[in-house]
Amino acid sequence: MLTGANVVLPTGTVRGGQLAVDGKRIAGTAPAGAQVTDLTGHWVVPGFVDIHNHGGGGASFFGTAEEILTAIRTHRLHGTTTLVASTVTDEMDLLVGQAGLLSELAEQGDIAGIHFEGPFIAPCRKGAHSEELLRDPEPAEVRKLIDAARGKAKMVTLATELPGGIDSVRLLAEHGVIAAVGHTDASYEQTVEAIDAGATVATHLFNAMPALGHRTPGPVAALLEDERVTVELINDGTHLHPAALELAFRHAGADRVAFITDAMDAAGSGDGRYMLGPLEVEVRDGVARLVEGGSIAGSTLTLDRAFRRAVTVDGLSVEDAVKALSANPARLLGLSDRIGSLEPGKDADLVVLDADFTLKGVMRQGEWVVGPQLA
Repeated sequence: MLTGANVVLPTGTVRGGQLAVDGKRIAGTAPAGAQVTDLTGHWVVPGFVDIHNHGGGGASFFGTAEEILTAIRTHRLHGTTTLVASTVTDEMDLLVGQAGLLSELAEQGDIAGIHFEGPFIAPCRKGAHSEELLRDPEPAEVRKLIDAARGKAKMVTLATELPGGIDSVRLLAEHGVIAAVGHTDASYEQTVEAIDAGATVATHLFNAMPALGHRTPGPVAALLEDERVTVELINDGTHLHPAALELAFRHAGADRVAFITDAMDAAGSGDGRYMLGPLEVEVRDGVARLVEGGSIAGSTLTLDRAFRRAVTVDGLSVEDAVKALSANPARLLGLSDRIGSLEPGKDADLVVLDADFTLKGVMRQGEWVVGPQLA
């Protein structure tokens, strides 16, 4: 039994509330002989859900099983209790092989599924992807990755204006896989067509796509205005100016934003040289950039930092931050019956924060991963 905290529920925040945990689940009442933990002065929020993450702790999701587990553990220590593993552009046979390994970890419950970011993206918006390995999103090629994932593919990022893009969006929708518009040079009209075909996510909105223009509004306007689309935002203070984040949040609304990390190996590790797929990255002062060309290469963000920044810098309410980091991504993944909010019967995934919104505890499926550190 957790008592005394500000508990953020779907219906609002209960001050001095309590939360019962029985085994792996949140319970309506405390089990007999329950241990009581006094969390007065703290916040209890749902565990964070990251739908776009390439690694952490010096390891990536394009490594061995042991390396992948290292990355997962790193982000769990920062409150991410559910995570989708993202790949990066590489040779197709390597992507197919990695999809097989990641699907095994998904079957074991270590990750919630796989996100393929690349190789079906626009060369002129490639960001930290290897240009010579890019290819058009022909349905037959996209189908190879879906099949390799053995039912664990959750999302594919596409430049939908490329040959085969719209047909691949339809293919993904038919297979229950999220089609995400990203790393794209699409016009406003082309993006509307992709949304009408079934695309429902904007991959890190604003980044790796044409800027919003008053005569050529491009994909940003189309993605923000359509209520069918959830927009990813990287809230690290580097990828987005605060005014751009506020514009997106206010226009899309709290129910259509998913904060992501887009983290690479260096998240939770520190400055130095790393690899992102086949490309070398240098992290300096926490900002990851390609050694060749200087493009931003993912982030070193963890979701506890994104949450704290959302409330203390961006001025979001705690309740809206919870939607962006837990409820909305859980709904996107089709897992809102199990995670994303603190309700009886759901997994006991939660994060304890102090009055300054610094992480003090993480529980996943009823077991403490961190703390609680209350001293």
